[in-house]
Amino acid sequence: MTLPPGACDTHTHVFDARFPAGASPYALPAADLATHAAMRERLGTTRAVLVQPAPYGRDPACLLDALARGEGRLRGVMIADETVADATLQAWHEAGIRALRFVEMQGPGGGGRYPGSIGFDSLRLLAPRLRALGWQAHLWASASQLSELLPDLLPLGVPLVLDHLGMPDGPHDPAFDALLPHLRDGGIWVKLTLCRVKRGGAPIAALRPLHDALVAANPDRLLWGSDWPYVRMDPPPDVRAMLDLCLDWLGDAALIRRILVDNPQHLFGFD
Repeated sequence: MTLPPGACDTHTHVFDARFPAGASPYALPAADLATHAAMRERLGTTRAVLVQPAPYGRDPACLLDALARGEGRLRGVMIADETVADATLQAWHEAGIRALRFVEMQGPGGGGRYPGSIGFDSLRLLAPRLRALGWQAHLWASASQLSELLPDLLPLGVPLVLDHLGMPDGPHDPAFDALLPHLRDGGIWVKLTLCRVKRGGAPIAALRPLHDALVAANPDRLLWGSDWPYVRMDPPPDVRAMLDLCLDWLGDAALIRRILVDNPQHLFGFD
């Protein structure tokens, strides 16, 4: 299927060997901006959102370089805690960053929060400055964590964007159901990114009830994201197959345009 003009992949990453990375729980992939652009051309996604990868930590150099060369087609999601300067946030805004990411997911093998991430406590402290900039908070946490924490985060008045379907623990997680009222009320946004959701060996089609429940709850608060280039996944999924699956499940041209074009254009401020 040919995507409508302005279609956006809202969860991607760029890695560039020109920029030094810190300790990483995975081998850095070959995924520089040129490779990213070729992937977008293959999909027909003329816009994309770049999320700061863990190996770069708090160093925005790689992300800012990609945004500068993105010809207005890219937006960024960075990480920072409450010590970040206002001038830094303003410079990032002018460069195309529109959100900060906060994480409560456990790292590979346990032992605490995912390496290099910043937790939800910093979101509470940063909320007034995010509101002033018109930024969002992207949240990577399990559905059970989110179901407990969202009632305290929603009053902050910052748009909350949940990564990876809200990270349910499989296709039948009751904590996922607890997220749906917040979506219906328009309090949260959710990325339709399937690849990180646990399936217990079941085919990916087992996740369709979760996908359909989100669409039924509030399509005006949904986004599509690939999570390309699929770090820590062996073998990685095919990005075109992931997009085609979403398009097939949505099935309606108007709905596809809303989720892949209109919603991200509104949220990320694409011209």
